Amino acid sequence: MHGAWVSFLIRVAEASEYAEAGRVTAEAYRIDDLLQRADGLIDTAYEAELTDAGRRAREAELLVAVEDGNVLGTVTLCPPTSPWRELATEQDQAEFRMLSVAAAGRRRGVGRALVTACLERARAERMREVLLSSLPQMTRAHALYREFGFVRAPELDHSPKPHVHLWAFRLTLDLQVTTDERGHEQHATRRAACGR
Repeated sequence: MHGAWVSFLIRVAEASEYAEAGRVTAEAYRIDDLLQRADGLIDTAYEAELTDAGRRAREAELLVAVEDGNVLGTVTLCPPTSPWRELATEQDQAEFRMLSVAAAGRRRGVGRALVTACLERARAERMREVLLSSLPQMTRAHALYREFGFVRAPELDHSPKPHVHLWAFRLTLDLQVTTDERGHEQHATRRAACGR
């Protein structure tokens, strides 16, 4: 994403940006106090996963928001073959994880732009729905997801570790076919079906 109202670009991360993307991800979780387990200890194993953006780039797709060579935010798209998928089990389900925005990128639309990029990719790939997991205390993220039309999917809530309980959200995408003046299909896209 790039335009008159933003000064950052959303794109696939370059190898030279993996370390910074990992630092941004882990730091965002630290700032928001999301690494502390229920027993009060810091989840250092998950912090290491967050920091290893290179692995996510190899096993999924790492998107970054970049401004003047600095990573402002990142998100991990999990294609059907990715081991990073937690919820999506069907080929026509998209999933993204680890949406993170650096302190310098907050309140500037970086998170919104990263989610938009994920949804645009899902539509381009003709996905039926987009799924994601989120900690219950991530209330600002939940508000953002709801603005896009995501709804809670409690039947998909899960606990990947004994001390971590994740809420699931889903966004159903409807198939919309456009036709030319003769009624011939030009292309098919999926648009969000907001339940509002």
